[in-house]
Amino acid sequence: MQAQKKLINSVDCCVDEALCGFVRANGGLSLLKGHRVVLRSDLENLRGKVALVSGGGSGHEPAHGGYVGAGMLSAAVAGGVFASPPPASILAAILCLHNAGASGVLLIVKNYTGDRLNFGLAAEQARNHGIAIDMVVVAEDCAFERPSKAGRRGLCGTVFIHKLAGALAEEGSSLDKIVSKVTEVLKGIGTLGVSLSPCSVPGCLPSFDLPPGDMELGLGIHGEPGIKRSKVASADEVVKTMLDNMTNPDSQSHLPLKSGDSVVVCVNNLGALSRLEMGVVARAAVICLEDRGLVVARVMSGSFMTSLEMTGASLTVMKANEETLRLFDAKTTAPSWPNLSKACVTGRSYLSEPPTMNTRPQEGTYSEGPLSAVLRQVLEAVCSTLLEKQEELNSLDRAAGDGDCGNTHAQAAKVIREWLQSHVVPGCPGQLLSVLAGLVQEKMGGSSGALYSLFLTAAAGHVSEGRSNPAAWASAMHAGTQAMRRYGGADPGDRTMLDALCPAVEELMKLPTAPTGGHLVILQAAVQRAASGAEDTRHLTAQAGRASYIAAERVTLPDPGAVAVAAILRAVVEVLEGQ
Repeated sequence: MQAQKKLINSVDCCVDEALCGFVRANGGLSLLKGHRVVLRSDLENLRGKVALVSGGGSGHEPAHGGYVGAGMLSAAVAGGVFASPPPASILAAILCLHNAGASGVLLIVKNYTGDRLNFGLAAEQARNHGIAIDMVVVAEDCAFERPSKAGRRGLCGTVFIHKLAGALAEEGSSLDKIVSKVTEVLKGIGTLGVSLSPCSVPGCLPSFDLPPGDMELGLGIHGEPGIKRSKVASADEVVKTMLDNMTNPDSQSHLPLKSGDSVVVCVNNLGALSRLEMGVVARAAVICLEDRGLVVARVMSGSFMTSLEMTGASLTVMKANEETLRLFDAKTTAPSWPNLSKACVTGRSYLSEPPTMNTRPQEGTYSEGPLSAVLRQVLEAVCSTLLEKQEELNSLDRAAGDGDCGNTHAQAAKVIREWLQSHVVPGCPGQLLSVLAGLVQEKMGGSSGALYSLFLTAAAGHVSEGRSNPAAWASAMHAGTQAMRRYGGADPGDRTMLDALCPAVEELMKLPTAPTGGHLVILQAAVQRAASGAEDTRHLTAQAGRASYIAAERVTLPDPGAVAVAAILRAVVEVLEGQ
């Protein structure tokens, strides 16, 4: 087995380069020279206020440097990947803040032995310098029913403590008050993680083996395995399992929640879940909590405390009263804190009503007119033609596409036939074109459905019951074709349906000036030009559509879309000839 590939320059430099990149991308931050310490760049604003310091191993980004800013941390100290930062760097950060005029310093530390030792040593050294300092240890992991002497681990709940303590410090609260407040809040925070994959430290093998199809429940953020392994289930089932474990009263680590409690929820991406998956998990978390009678006051969903490229998520739930929410909502300049709404999630109407206008013309009620009979004949002829040509179009499409052009056209024909059986054909041609546009948009699918719908929609406005002469139809055909070119991006010569349609429309534009009795000749000429245009596509190189990705020498048959257009026009004109 080989080490996981990483987009870095070197294993030795990746932490320092990542910190440099993050700070250079965020103007409110600076780096302490000679140390892996991220500082607020406006330290002068700390005078007379309590400063907050946190940190830990790298690999958990955006923790902890992303939470440095007014209203959150004053400094964050980074160690190597998954390694506690050295006491010398922690002390250097504390002294910087003290020298800037901070009235005291609070260390916020996750409950890991290395972090407790190194931050503790720096705290003792700072006291010897006469600095007012205290330390809060975050230990909110709900994984273990009977925690060992080391206690519960510190996880993403630490970010909540950064926020609440930061808001209190920004208001000018004393060190003792901040410690007292966050210590009380910590009793109502719980976190549990689940992962579908391990992670790997740069240059190393994955931290543990997880077979495909398995997931790990209750794992930490340093790549250590969890407490339970099972088969991957649905997001709803996984979230329910996580919350059941977190709130199990038989566990010494459980988070006590009762119906009516107000909570803040953090859905934290451990590194490699897609945004789409995160949305699904966030939805499941809100619904599951509300089903338990809880009031979800706020939800934050995203990457807040990661574990490199681990494919998983953690859920953090914090009981919240009015004061906690006030602090949670307080403004901060920390670059990685999300821009959240202050509206309560539970009870908020999150669905908007659709417009009252009829957006589905195919469901409207229409009146017949003098043209209804011939329009019905035209539609029936077109549908028959497309169904007859289904396999021919599929065969042409297999040469340069996915082989379903005939199927999509046949689907449109079937839908139109079905509509004809239960509806009258409107006497207004524009109304009929709108109906057809709605049908193919909804049922035909693919780019063909969108293109035909565009054509029909643009054409519909140019013909009506009182305006259905040859000139109006020519104008409608031209408008439809231009819409296809404008939005589809193709032109004649690109080996698409336009290679049949555009020559035909060019011929149809002669209708307004045709002599009496000359209209049919122009229609027949248009059909001939469409057929010729379709045939000529066998010699063209595709510039648009799926065929444009195929080598030109492999595409020697006519374009199926162009063949379909030519067949449709022929069917229409044959009906008109019979009139």
